Amino acid sequence: MHTPAKQLAYVCNMLMVIGNNAVKRRWEQNVASQGWGAANKESGNMKKSAFFASTAALVVASLMAALPARADCGIDKGSVRILSNDFEALRLVVSEAEKCASATVKITKNQTTEHKNLQVPALKINPAEYTVALIANNSIVPLLNEGLVRPLDDLVAKYGQDLQPTQLIKLDGKTMAIAFMGNSQHLFFRKDILEKAGLQQPKSYEDILAAAKVIREKGLMQYPLAASDKAGWDLAAEFVNMYLGYGGELFAAGSAAPAINNEKGLATLKMMKAMTDYMNPDYMTYNADEIIKVYVAGKVAIINGWGSLASSVIDPAKTPAEIANNTVLAAAPTVGGGATPAAALWWDGFAIAKNISDEDAAASFRAMVYGIRPEVGQQHPDLATWLTKGYKPGPVAVGVLNTANGGAKPYPMLPYMGLLHSALGSELAGFMQGRESAEDALNDVEASYSAAAREGGFLK
Repeated sequence: MHTPAKQLAYVCNMLMVIGNNAVKRRWEQNVASQGWGAANKESGNMKKSAFFASTAALVVASLMAALPARADCGIDKGSVRILSNDFEALRLVVSEAEKCASATVKITKNQTTEHKNLQVPALKINPAEYTVALIANNSIVPLLNEGLVRPLDDLVAKYGQDLQPTQLIKLDGKTMAIAFMGNSQHLFFRKDILEKAGLQQPKSYEDILAAAKVIREKGLMQYPLAASDKAGWDLAAEFVNMYLGYGGELFAAGSAAPAINNEKGLATLKMMKAMTDYMNPDYMTYNADEIIKVYVAGKVAIINGWGSLASSVIDPAKTPAEIANNTVLAAAPTVGGGATPAAALWWDGFAIAKNISDEDAAASFRAMVYGIRPEVGQQHPDLATWLTKGYKPGPVAVGVLNTANGGAKPYPMLPYMGLLHSALGSELAGFMQGRESAEDALNDVEASYSAAAREGGFLK
């Protein structure tokens, strides 16, 4: 068997080649075939390709070598104002950054699951409400499109000695963000419940449905499954994961035209709806955080949850020991007879606002680099799949690494992907609630996305 380090190196190299070639080709085809408006828009879109091409490799790269870290922050003065998502690994990073506060360095934070809705308006004002935005490979795109974050190369040169080259998110040769952890949704399941039901580990969504049926029939649980089916971002992510698992392409080759209204799209919706037969009737109220809550409460046996939320689930100090000790983290399941995990790969990182003073930018960068210094990952290996120096994967990283090693695709980083994600999140709710057919739902998604894409200049 290969060691985790060798597996990661292999996956990193594989995704680097596949990602760079595929994204470069997609952007070249788009520009050639679409003629996206004025020359300045075409130039801007082409520049984005360099950034998007690096996304695939980041999720599984940067996990081995070690170099000395700085002992303190060394910030003389400045204001650091952090906007962040809210989960345990990010709480740790932000709390470490807060240690840089002093009589002359003020640090404030807003950690909220609504961060994506706040970031653009908050960074548009001058001076920006926040100096730091913690982002992922989807949420940085609106900030880049609006020109709301600044290049970081000068700050990297001065204060980024502990950063690895693969942590540097580049656009047109300029570093625009710093990645520090990888992520994906993957399988969590209760091995004790499966053993009582006489079942083996499920490897596919078909296995999960069969297992849920047996668990219910044996009276172990009435509702053994849960999923992030809440209308909006979570529901769209569920569709994207499943659709990628079926081998679907979200867009027509060389075009921004949607390509989800097909047999694979219908199969995706059919499987998503079939899963709800074994979920609590209020399944449409569950987002990614809620399914973790019902899982640790012992109400469900199998979920596909975020790796970034796994650490507390397998920690007996934070989750009842019966559940923590019997939880297995595994690769995201396959679907439809495919071999690729039905999940997308992600990274989390930070960017620095453009509309702030250079003094605050430097203070913010140095505080965040301190927050993600190598010791943080080394001392908390079970909190995340860190991309920082010297990190050795622990039990919490198993699901993310196995999903990556299984060939899962990176979440598509195209400038119009956000429009499709929004259309999926709003237009699939009716189908999931039984109010319209799968065919009508996909027609609605296609129409909603196409209207937004035409308005944005991506479609004629």
